Order: sequence, then C-alpha cells, then structure tokens
Amino acid sequence: MPPRSEEPRRDATGSRRGSSRGTGERGVPPRAAGDRDAEPGIGGISDARAYTPRGRTIREGAAPAAAGRAEQRRTPRSSRTQDPFRPALQVLDGGRAAGWAGGRPGGPARRDGGAGRGAVVRTVTDRTRRDEPPAVAPRRRVAAGESRRGDRPPVRRPARKPPRPPRLADPGRRLRLGTALALALFVAIGVRLVALQAVDTPAYADGGLADRLRTVQLPAPRGAIYDRSGEAALAHSVEARYVYADPTRIEDIGATARSLSPLLGIPASELAEKMRPRKRINGDDSQFEYLARGVDIDRAKEIMALKLSGINTHRDERREVPGGDLAANLIGFTSPDMVGLEGLEARLDDLLHGEDGQRVFEVGLGDLAAPIPGGYSRTTRAKPGSSIVLTIDRDLQFMTQRILAEQARAAHASTAAAVVLDVRTGEVLAQASYPTYNAAKPSPSDPTDREDAATSFVVDPGSVHKAITFGAALQEGVITADTSFPVANSVVKGDQPFRDTHPANGRRMSAAGMMAYSSNVGTIAIADKLGAERLIDYQRRFGLGERTEVGMPGEASGRLLPLTEWSDSSYGSVPIGHSVDATPLQMAAAYAAIANDGTYIQPHLVKETIAPDGTRSPAAEPTTRPVLSPANAAALRTMLEAVTTVESATGLAAAVPGYRVAGKTGTGWRLVEGKKQPGDVASFIGMAPAENPRYVIAVFVHSPAGGGGQVAAPAFRDMMTFTLRHFKVPPSTEPAPTFTVFP
Repeated sequence: MPPRSEEPRRDATGSRRGSSRGTGERGVPPRAAGDRDAEPGIGGISDARAYTPRGRTIREGAAPAAAGRAEQRRTPRSSRTQDPFRPALQVLDGGRAAGWAGGRPGGPARRDGGAGRGAVVRTVTDRTRRDEPPAVAPRRRVAAGESRRGDRPPVRRPARKPPRPPRLADPGRRLRLGTALALALFVAIGVRLVALQAVDTPAYADGGLADRLRTVQLPAPRGAIYDRSGEAALAHSVEARYVYADPTRIEDIGATARSLSPLLGIPASELAEKMRPRKRINGDDSQFEYLARGVDIDRAKEIMALKLSGINTHRDERREVPGGDLAANLIGFTSPDMVGLEGLEARLDDLLHGEDGQRVFEVGLGDLAAPIPGGYSRTTRAKPGSSIVLTIDRDLQFMTQRILAEQARAAHASTAAAVVLDVRTGEVLAQASYPTYNAAKPSPSDPTDREDAATSFVVDPGSVHKAITFGAALQEGVITADTSFPVANSVVKGDQPFRDTHPANGRRMSAAGMMAYSSNVGTIAIADKLGAERLIDYQRRFGLGERTEVGMPGEASGRLLPLTEWSDSSYGSVPIGHSVDATPLQMAAAYAAIANDGTYIQPHLVKETIAPDGTRSPAAEPTTRPVLSPANAAALRTMLEAVTTVESATGLAAAVPGYRVAGKTGTGWRLVEGKKQPGDVASFIGMAPAENPRYVIAVFVHSPAGGGGQVAAPAFRDMMTFTLRHFKVPPSTEPAPTFTVFP
C-alpha cells in the first residue's frame, strides 16, 4: 500500500475537502476557480491549520520583509485574552497550543516546546497596507509521489509530543507526610517524658534531694537490768531531752549562757565555750554542739520557753539506777550515747543496746526548715534492746553492801568484798564491793571506786585455803575425820620458819582441832603427805588459777605457783594459802563445792534474758564437775564446824544463833602486780546450815591490821543471819557435834 500522502484529501474538482464556499472570511470576496488553481490549498483543512488571525496564513506571512509587514510577538496571556480563535487552534492542533518562534526573517519556522506552554507567535497585518493584495508566488501542482521543492516550504515534521509537564506536588501527600512527621515528633517527646517520669525519675529527683534531707536518730530503748524477781529494775532507761546549740545562729553568747546556766546546772563560762563558733574538720562551720544530755522533759520545756536563738532540744535517753549505789560495782554505767562503759552494762552491751533507728525526711530551707508535706520521708524503726534478769536479790544486795561498808569503815579498810552464793545452783545472790559509787552519776567517782572487788581483788587467801588442802587429803585418803598426830609449835621449810598462833607444844592434835585453831604446822604436815603435785591438781579442781566467767569484765584469773617454780619454802607457804593468788569469788566458789557435796558449780550472775517481745530465755547451764565425794565433803564440813564452836577457835564471831555454821577464817596479803601491799587481808568464808548448806558467804577486808576472826567474821555473821531469815530457812534442829582438839 502506497504511503499516505501528507496532503489533505481533495474532491473530484481538485479542491480540498472542507474548503470554504461563497464569501471569504472577514469580508474577502470569493475567488474564482482559476484563483484556486493559482493558489492551491486555500480553503481546505490545511488552510485552517495554517490560518492565522487577521486574515493571513503562515505561508503568506513567511516573507515579511518583501511585504513590508512588521512582526509582533505576543505573550500567551495577551493572546489568551485577545485571540478569539485560540480555542479552535488548540482543538485543531490536538488540544495543544502551538508555539512558533521566529528565527531569521524568511527562514523556516521552528517549534519551541520549551518557550512556554501555550505561547503563540503570530504575524500581524500592517493596517496601513491592508488594501494591497498579497503577493503570493504561484504554486506548481505536484504529482502524487513527487516531492515538493523550492516553491513550497519545507516539509512539516511530525509534531513531537511535548514533554509531559512536571507533575505538581500533591498537597494530600504533603499533608500526610507532615502529619506523620508531627506524630513521630510527639511520640518521641512522649516516650522521653515517660522515660523521665517513670524510668529516670529517681536519678533526677535525687539530684538536689541531699540538700533538703534531714536525718534524726531514733535511739533504740536500752534494755533494763532486773534483779532475780524480774520486776525490780536495778537499771533502766527513761525518755529525756538533750540541749544543743547552733553557734551560727546565737546572737549573744554571753546572755544565752547566763540564761541557761541555772536551768542546766552548768557554769555560764563552760556553756559559753561550747557555744563559741568553731570549724569542723571539713572546714564547715559547726552547727551542732551538745550543751547537756539526759535533761528532764520538764526542764527542757522551760528552756524552750525562753525562745533563745540557736538553742534547741531533742529526744534523748537517760540511764537511771533507782538504787543509786545499789549493785553499782556490778551494773556499771553507760555513756551519754547509751554505750556500756563498765560492769555488766559493758559486758552485756550487745544484748542491752539494741539497734538504733532513724528518720530521714525532706525539709524546706531558711525560715521554712520544716518537714515538707508529701515530701520524701523514710523511717527505720528502732529495735529495742533485750533486758537482763540477774541472779542478784535486791534486798539481800542492799543488806550485804550495808553490812560490808559498816565493817570496812570500822576497820579503816581500803578495800572490801563480799559474795553470797546459792550452793545448789551457783547463782550469785549478792556481790558487794567497798568503796562504791553512784552509778547514776559516775563522773565524780574515782576509777578504783568503780571496780568490782569480788572479781578484781587479788589476794593471798591465807588460812581459808587450808580447807582445800584438807579436802584433797581426805579425797586422796591421806587423812580421815578421826586423824590425829603430834603437832610442833613451828616448822622450817627452806629458810622460812612457820609457827602456830595456838601452840600445841608437840601434843597430838585432831584434824578438827587443827582446823579450829588454824594450825600452820599441822596443815604443812598433811600437805607433805599429800604431795605438791596432787595439791596443785586439787587447787585447779576447786577452780583456782582460772576465771570463773561469772560475767564481769576485767575479772582476774589469779595464779597458781607452778611446781617448777616451787622453792623449799613453797612447801610450807602454798598449803596454808600463801604464794597463791585468788579472788574472793574464786574462794567462795571453792567453798560452795564443799557445801554442795563436793560438786563444783560455776558461779554466774545472769539468770535469763527477756527479748523485746517478752520472750524469756534462761541463761546457759553453768559448768559443773565433781571435786570431792559426798562423804568426804560432809567430813570436811564437820571439821569446818569446829571453827565456830570449839572454845577459843578463830571463828567464834561468825556463829549464827539457831543455825549450825561451818567456815574458816584467814589472814592474807593483798597483791598488786605481784607485789605485797601494806596491811592484812582478813577473811572468813562459811556456809549454813552446816548440816544441809544452802548458802555460802565470803567476806574479805583489806585493813591496816586485824585477822579474819576479828574483822571479817562479824560481817559474815550479820550477812548470813539476814540471808537465812530473808529466804526463810528453818533453823538447825540438831546441835553441832562436840570436837576434841587434843585427844
């Protein structure tokens, strides 16, 4: 099939289809047929395509220079408003406005799709030459298939489809994108806020919290110390107040000190010194200085009523000892901070003290230095300490102290001690010391006055040790209750002579007689038969040479002379109680073993512990061990009865009316750091009733002179009398046996 011609289709007469008939456009008269031949293409669709306003075709306007026409370029906006044919041209040109850009005059026209959408370049007919006919070159008919050359414009190229105009931004997409970004931003902010409020809150909240926190200590109530009944408090704590000063806020130190002095009982000069501004170790100004501790609550209210600048009070605790000096040497005392310093307060501090609590809370600054409602607050409750029930009997302790003090003052004694033991249990019912002090106000006392003489008073026990020598001899079969032998007036051991205060002049003396007259010579003779090694062994069995662990801090252990250190004189001194270091409590425990049918029971002061919730826990069972057989212990007790019954015996002053008493006097020395001190230590240790002993009492008095029979025995008698009556012990029903000193 031949290619389709680019010329418009013609009808049978040769004219183009769609040509105008009749009157020409815009008043131009119709042309003849020859004119059509001369001007082929006029009136057809091609003419419509090539038509331009003002009645001229593009082809006619192609030679503007020859026709003398002026060209004028118009903008698309002006053509849109002034060209009524523009819509038709857009339809004919496929809905697009054809833009023509003129090049050189008479040159070929060029499509410029980038010159602006919808721009049209038109030629405008010069109005001055409108009447002249246009000069048009004749056109030659071109056969089919023949190309047009020379007499016709260049072949029109197919109109290129202009590039698609840039797509305008979609506002919906932009809105959605903006919304998404805004939501993402708000989500990020929300997540961060949640993290700050929920996760990181403690870190940020605590940033400045330390500057606003105040800590108030909540002292744990210290446990009480009761006597054996568990009701009478020997020492307990009461609520009080402490008074303190903030030196940075005191306006007039002198006036403030003078106002507080009569209320606190402290000199104004001393108070002024405490109020003086000073620096802490870290360089900061001190804002807290104690002025007084343990102040009564009513007195603290009086101080606060003065409204002194920089002076304040707060809750405190004060240790009270209702009995004053009652058992003071046993109980001890505490520091203002409720820490045990001496006695049982120090030894049992872990049980008594408890655990302090504290309150940490947030306060304002300056004038608003008060707890912030709803602010940070944390309270750790204090755990009260446990209370201790002692084996001490309050009434017996009082009488024992009273009797001991009276006897010590009468003898001009420097030190004295007394111990009352329950034979069957080993409980210490009373333990007195002289001198003593007021445990509620310990500051004015001397340190030596606060010592517990029963456990720290180390002595050469003297003749009270002879009961141990006789007991060992009985247990080892060296002697019996009926043993007797001649006793000289003296004996020499090494270079040391030993004499008797009651000379036997070589007569035969019974074992009971030797005990009644406290014969040194007879005792040394028995010890020679016993032997040094066995004597030392029984000393240990009776508890000498080691602490009793009664519970007192600073208890002395005493000392036994090792066999390797014995000299010739030691064979004479050790059996009669010299060259032996012991405490009054150790010697009392040894006699309690004799009274308890030969069984040693460790003495102890603590009966039970009371927990804060009221639970009672008994103390650990004391250590016990057999020392003598019951028969030998009974035989020894009978010998000891001779001391209080035989005429001219050393212990007649210890006899208790209505009761059989067994015991022994002694005269020893006091040792300080191994050195003998001036004066004598008079002692008496006895038990009653002798037929069935219930209690043992030991009395030791260090005085310038005087033996046990004159100084210690009377004190023993008074103490034992009160003890037996206090515990309602029935009197002895049988009289003491009759003893023969010189059979």
